[in-house]
Order: sequence, then structure tokens, then C-alpha cells
Amino acid sequence: MYGENYDDDGTVEVYAPTDVPPPEYNPEAEITEDRFKGKNEIANCFAYSRKSGEKIGEIELDDVRRELSNNNVFVWVGLHDPSIETIREVQEAFDLHELAIEDAFAEHQRAKVESYGNDSVFVVVRTAKLTENTIRYGTTAIFMGKQYIITIRQGASHSYQSVRDFCHRRPEKLRLGPIFVLHAILDFIVDNYLPITEKLGRYLREQEREIFSENFNKHTLRNLYELKSQLVHMRAVILPVQDICNFFINHKKTDLIPSFPSQAKPYFRDVNDHLLRALDAVNGLNEMLSVAMDTYMAVVNMGQNEVVRKLAAWAGILAVPTAVAGIYGMNFDNMPELKMPYAYYILLAFILTICFTLYYRFKKAGWL
Repeated sequence: MYGENYDDDGTVEVYAPTDVPPPEYNPEAEITEDRFKGKNEIANCFAYSRKSGEKIGEIELDDVRRELSNNNVFVWVGLHDPSIETIREVQEAFDLHELAIEDAFAEHQRAKVESYGNDSVFVVVRTAKLTENTIRYGTTAIFMGKQYIITIRQGASHSYQSVRDFCHRRPEKLRLGPIFVLHAILDFIVDNYLPITEKLGRYLREQEREIFSENFNKHTLRNLYELKSQLVHMRAVILPVQDICNFFINHKKTDLIPSFPSQAKPYFRDVNDHLLRALDAVNGLNEMLSVAMDTYMAVVNMGQNEVVRKLAAWAGILAVPTAVAGIYGMNFDNMPELKMPYAYYILLAFILTICFTLYYRFKKAGWL
């Protein structure tokens, strides 16, 4: 599984233990967010042969222009928490559009794909990461051209080292150029959605069991509403990625990326298939959650009705001695029963008989 994320205001909590193993990553790349200061900056730059797909080697950013002068070479630049200076250096080296740079660092950016002509494409993808009991959301910006691909990750995230290793083991695929790297990165991100949906599904099943237990309380409803919020957020992250996949699946030579290889389309169909699985999982969980919330409310109403029935039954039973005591508590001078020698005991027997009869009937009816 692949996954890459960044902590922002979209952080939410789930209340169930996780046994999902973390994706493969480089522990040295785990850093904390400190936007644009570059204090924890990571910058990797590799050059590849377009003819063989083999890695030529790691290069410095200063050497990018020299490498790009060779049409048989493309470069992959990976940035994490870059400084303003590094951003401007990369923008100048690759002649990136100013608006794309601005969008790359806009917080809470929606996933999208834009073409700026000259085989230049800008992609933004929202990422999700499961850390203990917390889901964190972030953004990865990708610039792709005929001879380059640049990834900019913001905040704490897993390294793309596993993606890079995956590509290095498949030089025959790298002959497609930067487009195959873009596919691998999208696959990395989309595959990381699935463990989160599985975790949310396990948590939902726990809450369903809680609904039918004797110990359920108002916290169960709160947890269900929080889970609903998480699913809405997760769907908002996943759904726009479909537009990105469809952009490349339905791409034509007459579009703004003339050099787009038609052989790459099946790879994006594969990413889209994975995406649909994650989206179907979220939609399914949404439906299950709606049923669970309806069931919870039905159980609560049943509990309230049971309490009301018990109160009504006991009120009916207690009404008998109350009524009798009220009648004989009136201060009338002429009440013949008061002069009977066994009137008190007869009255007690009458009250007890009626009360026990009512109790028996209510018990039989299930009200007590």
C-alpha cells in the first residue's frame, strides 16, 4: 500500500485500535510541518534515461538545466517542506507557471488537474494518513512536463522512497517517461485510502454492537455523528481524484499534452479501479451508518417507551390505594363503614386484591 499525508485543520479522531500496518517509508523522512521555512527541507533529484528507463544517478538542483538539455533524459524532483528559496529555484529551472506555484501551496486545495500547454500538467491530490487513532489529511502537488516530474509534499508524511524504488525496479516502464512516475504516485496515494476505509468499517461495526448492548449511551450517538463527519470528509478527498484519472484515461493527442503516450492509459484505468473501490467502500459505509443511526434512534425510542409503560403501570397500581384512601380520608360524620368491626381489614384486602390483580395483568402484558 502507498500513502502520503500532511497534518492540517482537517485532523479528526476515531476511537478504535488499528492493526493496519503502515506503508513502506523512510523513517528519516518523517518530519513536522513548518511551512516555507525549510527547516526540515528534503530535496531529492534523480535523472533517468528515456531510452532505457535506467536511473542515470542523483543530481543537484543546480544541474537540472544541464541534464534537460539532453532530450533523452528526464528528471524526477521530490520536495518536502521546501523553503521559499528552493521553490523559486525550482520554478526558474523548470519555467513553472506562477499560478500553479500559488495553487501548490494553497491550504485545503481541492484535487484537480490543469494543463498549461507545452506538455506541462499540474496536478493536486489530497492525501490521507492513518496514525494511531487519528486520520490526517494533506496535499501533494505534482508538476509534470515532457522531461520532468516534480512532487511537492507538505507537512508530516511518509516518504515517496517506496514509489521511487518501485519505479527503479521497472526501467522498462520508466521508458514511458514522467507519465509512469505520475501513475505510480497516484497509485501510492489512492491505495492508502483503502486501509482507512477498512479501519472506519471496523469502527462502525463496533458501534453497531454497542447499539444492541445494555451499556449503550449518548456517547454512541456522538461517535456515530463523528464517524459520519469523517466519511463526508473522506469522500470529499477521494471523489475529485476521479476527474484526474478521467483526464488521462480520455486524453487525446489533440489535447494539450501532445507527447502523452497512449500506452499509459491502462495504468490510469488501474488507478481509477482502485479509486472506485475506495469510493464504493465510503459510500457503503455511509449507507450502513445511516442504518445504524436509524437503528440507534429506534432503540432509544424503544427504551423510552419501555420506561413510560413501566411508569404508567405503577401509576395505575398505586392509583387504587390512593383513590380508596382519598375517599375515606374525607371528614364526613356519616360513613357507615367506619362503624363496622372488620371494615379496615376488608378494605385492606380489597386494595391488595386489586393491586395484585393489576400487577399480574401488567406483568403478563410485558409492561413490568
